[in-house]
Amino acid sequence: MHFMHSPKLEEARAFAVKMHGPQRYGAHPYVHHLDAVVAILEPFGLEAQTIGYLHDVVEDTEATVADVQSLFGEEVAQCVTLLTDEPGIDRKERKTKTYAKLAGVSGVLEVALVVKAADRLANVRACVADGNIGLWSVYQSEQVVFKISAFRLGLCGAIWSELELLLSSENRPLSV
Repeated sequence: MHFMHSPKLEEARAFAVKMHGPQRYGAHPYVHHLDAVVAILEPFGLEAQTIGYLHDVVEDTEATVADVQSLFGEEVAQCVTLLTDEPGIDRKERKTKTYAKLAGVSGVLEVALVVKAADRLANVRACVADGNIGLWSVYQSEQVVFKISAFRLGLCGAIWSELELLLSSENRPLSV
């Protein structure tokens, strides 16, 4: 499904696989989700793909921002930090804080917003494929606020177009 273009990208994938360990993404090993995100990111280059593999390691594993920084550099670590949900009592509070953080991103760190959009698209594609109406509905309900915080004109329009299409009411998955 994906093509390795650099030792650094292979290192990022191996680190993510190791850190996520036995975690699952639905019925699949977690790397299934990471590979899906990175495939979407292929047109955006190796840095975006590297961040794609690492986007959940600080949020969902024992890995720290310092680990990511020492292995992959300051800019990648800053992007992973931006992609890591802020603490909160529930999803709504976590996402509100995280989206506020994303709204302030500019310059070289905007690659994090491309990764965030690719992550969301991979998640929504999975909801549609798996008929996960519950999670699809959550993403649909968050889409307006998510787009306000993460969309930048000219950054990754094709990702946003597909996301809008998949979250339109006509594409509501049939529950299985």
